[in-house]
Amino acid sequence: MNSPKSILISGCSSGIGHCVAHGLKQRGYRVFATARKSEDVEKLKEEGLESYRLDLADSASIEQGVKAVLERTGGELFALFNNGAYGQPGAVEDLRRDVLRAQFETNLFGTQELTNRIIPVMRRQGYGRIIHNSSVLGLVALPYRGAYNASKFALEGLTDTLRLELHGSGIQVALIEPGPIESRFRANAYAMFKKNIDRENSAHRDYYQGVEKRLAQKGHAQPFTLPPEAVLKKVIHALESPRPKRRYYVTFPTHLFGVARRILPVSLLDKILLKVSGGENR
Repeated sequence: MNSPKSILISGCSSGIGHCVAHGLKQRGYRVFATARKSEDVEKLKEEGLESYRLDLADSASIEQGVKAVLERTGGELFALFNNGAYGQPGAVEDLRRDVLRAQFETNLFGTQELTNRIIPVMRRQGYGRIIHNSSVLGLVALPYRGAYNASKFALEGLTDTLRLELHGSGIQVALIEPGPIESRFRANAYAMFKKNIDRENSAHRDYYQGVEKRLAQKGHAQPFTLPPEAVLKKVIHALESPRPKRRYYVTFPTHLFGVARRILPVSLLDKILLKVSGGENR
C-alpha cells in the first residue's frame, strides 16, 4: 500500500488554512498544519492534525518547521500550500517603512523562503505541487490596502517567474486568487490598523472612520463572500489534476475584476474600484 501524499500548509490557525488542512486530511492526505503561535499549534494537534510552529516572519522558525516535517516524512514532500498571510490596512502615505516591511516579511519574503527550502526536496523527487494563495488584490488594487495589494502583486510576479523556471522539473506551480472568504482576516486586519496607523494625524482620518466601522463589524460578511470550502475545492484540483491550472479564481469579484483588468481602460477601471471602495465603508 502506498503511503499517503504529504502536504505542508502555512497559516492553519483559522479560515482557509484550517479548512484546507482538515479537508485534505479527510481526503487521505498526510497534512502538516503549521501556525505562527504555539497555542494554535497545540489546538491543531488536539484536533488530530500533525502540527508545528512556523512563523513566516522568522527565518529560524521556517528552517526548524521544515526540518521537523521532513524528519517525519523521510525527506519527501508531495505538496506545499502557502496560505499564511495578513492584511495591513491604511493609506500608502500613512505606511511607515517598518510597517510595510513587516507586511512583506510575512506575505512575500517568508513565503518565498519557505518555498525555496522545499524546491530542492521536490527536485530530488522529480515531482511536487506548489500552491500559493494570492488574492483578487493581486490582480487589481483597492485604496487603503496598499501594503497588502503590493505584497500580493509581488507574490504573483514571483510565482509566474517560478513556474517558468521550474518548467520540465516535474514540479507544478499554481496560484489561487480568492475574493472575500469567511475567516478572521478582517478582525486581524483591524488589529493591525489600530496598531500601526495614526488615524488622528492622517489626511485620511475622515475616511478611516468608515474603514474602522467596516473592519470592526462582526457577523456581517461582504457581498459575494464564500466559505473557505470554496478554496479547498480549488486546492484539491491543483493537487490532483494531471494538468492543474496556472490560476484559480474564487468568488464572483475575482472573476469580474480578472476580466475587467484585461478589457477595460485603466481610467474606467479606476472609477469602478473607487466606487467599490467608497461603497463598502458606508
